[in-house]
Amino acid sequence: MELTEKRLSTEQIFDGRILHIRRDLVELPDGTQSVREVVDHPGGVCILALDEENQALLVSQFRYPYERVVRELPAGKLEYGEDPDAAAIRELKEETGAAPGEFRSLGELYPSPGYCGEIIRMYLARDLSFGETHLDADEFLNLERIPFSQLVEQVLSGEIKDAKTIAAVLKAKLLLDL
Repeated sequence: MELTEKRLSTEQIFDGRILHIRRDLVELPDGTQSVREVVDHPGGVCILALDEENQALLVSQFRYPYERVVRELPAGKLEYGEDPDAAAIRELKEETGAAPGEFRSLGELYPSPGYCGEIIRMYLARDLSFGETHLDADEFLNLERIPFSQLVEQVLSGEIKDAKTIAAVLKAKLLLDL
């Protein structure tokens, strides 16, 4: 069965600094029409950085939509058209001061494909060297190191709730048998 939906028209609803929201009229595979509300987002990166003792670098920061502090992997938003690999290395350095000697992709994550076009690229960084952090002016966070095995336990227990962190940690666990 053909599953593709065809966009018939688009109406811009909101054009923000980060998010752009549109309402599309689409033709469904059976020929009927429906409406899709879509959040366009430039995408992001997250980095599972492991030090020489297999401790993961985590950041804690207040996440306004949830009205709470969230523990997660270092991450950041892409600029439209920005190279994800370069952005990931930059974000890791800015938030943790770490620069990787070994750097590899862990794949992509679609956080919420029902309404949002965001793609998060996940990475593994090892063989770290450390320097100064360079946080953005509006960025406030605490950095911690946690043994990778303990991080896996926190993901499995539900203590870690951030989707990109969960996906990257479990993927690394399975791929690398850490």
